[in-house]
Amino acid sequence: MTMAEDTAAAASPTPQDAPDSAEANGERLAKRKKLLRILAIVVVTIAALWGIWYFLTQAGRVSTDNAYVGADSATVTALVSGPVRDVRVSGTQSVKKGDILVILDDADQRIAVADAEAALRQARQRYGQASATADAARARVSARGAEIAQARARLRDADAAVVKAQAEFARRNSIAGTGAVSGEELTAARAALTQAQAARDLAAAGIASAEATRGSASGDLGAAEAVVRGTTIETAPDVAAAEARLEKARLDLARTVIRAPVDGIVTNRQVQVGQRIAAGAPIMVIVPIATAYVDANFKESQFRRIRIGQPVELVSDYYGGDVVYRGKVTGIAGGTGAAFSLIPAQNATGNWVKVVQRLPVRIALDAKELKAHPLRVGLSMEATIDTRGN
Repeated sequence: MTMAEDTAAAASPTPQDAPDSAEANGERLAKRKKLLRILAIVVVTIAALWGIWYFLTQAGRVSTDNAYVGADSATVTALVSGPVRDVRVSGTQSVKKGDILVILDDADQRIAVADAEAALRQARQRYGQASATADAARARVSARGAEIAQARARLRDADAAVVKAQAEFARRNSIAGTGAVSGEELTAARAALTQAQAARDLAAAGIASAEATRGSASGDLGAAEAVVRGTTIETAPDVAAAEARLEKARLDLARTVIRAPVDGIVTNRQVQVGQRIAAGAPIMVIVPIATAYVDANFKESQFRRIRIGQPVELVSDYYGGDVVYRGKVTGIAGGTGAAFSLIPAQNATGNWVKVVQRLPVRIALDAKELKAHPLRVGLSMEATIDTRGN
């Protein structure tokens, strides 16, 4: 027997070893099936647990990483023109509402205030003069009335003198032919009558003159009263206008000190000491980070269940996933960004390819969380809205 035949004979199982080998193979197969069943049960259990977890925590939630921090920034502008005397803040500095930011040279405004104060005093003086003129005119009218009364009294006296002179002349004239009255006495009686009549005419003319003088005084009184009628020194038009000009001058003086309109951080400072700035020129921006919000741009296919008032969870790369902000949906934009772009898409012309649009959603953040972990405008966020409540 050759060596190869001896080796083959030794490797081939004997009739006694064959049943043992089949039994071992069956045990291994059974163990394998058992392990597969266990593995399948584990996989099914994990899948079921994941499904329960997803249903309880993730179902009905929509997310986007196209979200950015925003704030209603306040642009600080100069309300009056002038050279800059002092700048109290620098970029990135935190300020409170009412803090002094910039001080302008106020020499021109102080002169304007002094000029307005002088104009107000002059207007008050003119009103006082007008009031005094009206009182004087009123007194002249009263005096002219007294003169008219005196003239009428003199006229009555002159009428009485005429009646007396006429009686004397008639009596003497009636007996002149008897020789009882001389020609000289008759002439004197006639002269006395003529004199009495002249005095009466003069008294009548005095009444007319006094009445004319009173008419002129009444006209002066009307003109003087027209200036002050129905007003006081506080409500007179000239005085009120002067007070308004003074208030405007004082306001311009106060505006030479530029203060922070809101709490926030100074950004984009554009003013230097010695620079002359014009009224209305922007000099810096204050970002109120304490009232920051998030604009999250969700796909239009995600809006089926998004509603105002739903809770939102947000994460920022600025702090990482350890800091989770909790917010609330406060508004949904009236149009997509493409609709209000400078050059909106013209889908009615050329080849058109449908692109999923995004609509901004305004999310308000919790003030306490913002205070603990302040954000900055423009930072990116990941926003997840829980829509299960609606």
